[in-house]
Amino acid sequence: MAGEDSSVPGREVEGLEREKKLHQYLTMLESGDLNARWRAADALGELGDSRAVQPLIGALDDEYVDVRWKAAKALGLIDGREPVLPLIQGLEDDSPWVRAGAAWALGKIGDPRAVEPLIRLLDDTKPRVRRMAAWALGKIGNPRAREPLVRLLGDADRDVRLAGRQALDEIGTEREIPSI
Repeated sequence: MAGEDSSVPGREVEGLEREKKLHQYLTMLESGDLNARWRAADALGELGDSRAVQPLIGALDDEYVDVRWKAAKALGLIDGREPVLPLIQGLEDDSPWVRAGAAWALGKIGDPRAVEPLIRLLDDTKPRVRRMAAWALGKIGNPRAREPLVRLLGDADRDVRLAGRQALDEIGTEREIPSI
């Protein structure tokens, strides 16, 4: 009929479904089942609801690497600065997967408080972690990262060198940087 907004009931149903999923995933995140927890962390990131931030921050302390890694990545998908400090702590996790996930999330968030901790991560023993730290520094774009990133151009790992170069290109440089 003319004048009726037929999309409103559809939006209500969509909103109810979203609420139902949010609560289902939050319950799964607290479950004793490892697979349910990492799947929930992953799904909560995709859902992007800020009400999941605190539970995901809590999941950064999960005993299982998969849950911590997925929680870190999920926090990077949810817009906000609240998880920055817990993610910075995640850069010191025993697992390289969690360190890389936390670096990725910090790069997505773009908070300048992460610059110094990410610079320290450029010395990590794992190439994937160094590469992700370089990527994150490029996304944040703080000029403080220039010189540490220049040092990466001599890294033994080709992908790390490329990530360092790309980060320098994103930040911009005041001088000519040698090609790698």
